[in-house]
Amino acid sequence: MTNLQQLDAYFAEHREEHLNELKEFLRIPSISSLSEHKGDIQNAAQWLANAFDKLNLENISITQTAGHPVVYADWLHAEGKPTILFYGHYDVQPVDPLNLWDSNPFDPTIRDNKLFARGASDDKGQVFMHLKMIEALFATTGTLPVNVKFIYEGEEEIGSPNLPAFVEEHKEKLAADLILISDTGLYGPGKPAVCYGLRGLTGIQIDVRGAKGDLHSGLYGGGVQNAIHALAEILTSFRDEHGTIQVEGFYDKVLPLTEEEREAYRALGFDEESVKDEVGVKELFGEAGYSYLERTWARPTLEVNGVFGGFSGEGIKTVLPAEAGAKITCRLVPNQEPEEIVALLKAHVEKHKPTGVEVAISEFDKGRPFLTPFDHPFIQAAGRSYEKVYNVTTAYTRGGGSIPIVAAFDEILELPVVLMGFGLSSENFHAPNEHFHLENFDKGLRVLSDYLFEVAALQK
Repeated sequence: MTNLQQLDAYFAEHREEHLNELKEFLRIPSISSLSEHKGDIQNAAQWLANAFDKLNLENISITQTAGHPVVYADWLHAEGKPTILFYGHYDVQPVDPLNLWDSNPFDPTIRDNKLFARGASDDKGQVFMHLKMIEALFATTGTLPVNVKFIYEGEEEIGSPNLPAFVEEHKEKLAADLILISDTGLYGPGKPAVCYGLRGLTGIQIDVRGAKGDLHSGLYGGGVQNAIHALAEILTSFRDEHGTIQVEGFYDKVLPLTEEEREAYRALGFDEESVKDEVGVKELFGEAGYSYLERTWARPTLEVNGVFGGFSGEGIKTVLPAEAGAKITCRLVPNQEPEEIVALLKAHVEKHKPTGVEVAISEFDKGRPFLTPFDHPFIQAAGRSYEKVYNVTTAYTRGGGSIPIVAAFDEILELPVVLMGFGLSSENFHAPNEHFHLENFDKGLRVLSDYLFEVAALQK
């Protein structure tokens, strides 16, 4: 029997047992953003440590940070073979609004071959696959084809504030040949994808202040600046009518797409009309000269996420608002630095600030973009493993979103990052009725297991 055949038999035999174990993990309400769940976070970390112990992994540790703990384990007995560092997170999002769930978010339920629970797809279900893959390899071969290290955190859903410091402090301990993360998704149902890049993120809040208080529009209108009008003028200056960002220097360091990448995206045959139907718009919008995929995967953005100020109650209130504000985020692409972009935004606001108001700017969390060349051997090896199990050609994609810690791994450890996810965009992660298609749970176990043999064949 081939390795895949042995593994397939093992996973089939133990499927019910594995799903029951996963349900046990999912029952722990490890919500990182709510202080009342601090004990649950500790319980989830201990659950992982116990799972590592059952797998006979070594050097297992739960390291407390200024926030939530980091769980580590390793097995380093594949002499002369590469080392894979697995990353994931065991914390989950809050469940509100609870009334929109069809079942208890922490009482895992299987319906239509989908597992419903908070964390089922993001990211406990995918972390659990790492564990069962190791179990199956030991059970069927008695060993592992590569060396493995695991680092699972409990703060990803709140921006991983303490993990970069942990990684910096433990660089030697975390040394590896590549980082493997299962916290992304497939290109579509039955369509595997290796994500080789993610956009970064930065943001600001703009607070505009005019008069010392709201003013009567009949007494002062036309003679004193209206804070909302001033804010609108600033916001309008950020982009032209095509969505091209007008901030001086914003595009200077953008790494352009290669023609090979653009051709790979065209080959996906993406249906832009389907996006219109999905989101309910008649026309798409964006930077001229780029396809929808290029705009959302590989081009930077500047978006107004919220505007506030003035009177918004029923009826009308004839005032000149003294205060107004907006929250803005930018998705960044390789070679753009969050700190530099914030400095450019500040300079732009100062340049376009209307008379009669003062403007204050506060900064939000920042995350750098990351890119591993899609022709990298570890990336291509992942594609081969997907194809063996899904029996279709693997897509090589970038992600429009951000996982801030990925860029930190890239910067601190200087390792290629391979994103091998098995979720689907329709699985409601961060929303009510989060679920995980068990078809991809089953196939993902086999893909991940095969990938270790593919990596082993790429001898150092």
